[in-house]
Amino acid sequence: MTDNKITKTEKVKTVLKEETLKFKGKFIEAIGRRKTSVARVRLYKKGSGIIVINNDKINSYLPGAYSSIVKQPLDLTGNLKDFDFSVVVSGGGKKGQAEAIRHGICRSLLVLDKELKASLKAKGWLTRDARKKERKKPGLKKARKAPQWSKR
Repeated sequence: MTDNKITKTEKVKTVLKEETLKFKGKFIEAIGRRKTSVARVRLYKKGSGIIVINNDKINSYLPGAYSSIVKQPLDLTGNLKDFDFSVVVSGGGKKGQAEAIRHGICRSLLVLDKELKASLKAKGWLTRDARKKERKKPGLKKARKAPQWSKR
């Protein structure tokens, strides 16, 4: 009985993926980066506010808090329902991917309308956040954590 439910949900997922792949026309492409995540964002002008990440809808790919990170620049500029976005993201974790997507969305909006630069720059979303995990050094346990020192 549970096998039937699983196949039905799989069918629903494949139907949703087929619906979301139908973006056509010209697009504006931008690259967003954060930590080890890289996102290739495509903005389609005459859209309805659909955001597709790795052939999956935003709410099923990213949990709620992270999907709101992605939508922040669209909320700020008032373009939440004006454009469709197709995103291919790889590397890192969910939060790094969400922030890389946000960076790519900001860059694509900037190509579309130069007047948005002041508001996006004030939030710090146009600058690539270069912070990464620090590498481990020899003789230490982690990047900076040293083994316990003993006198004798």
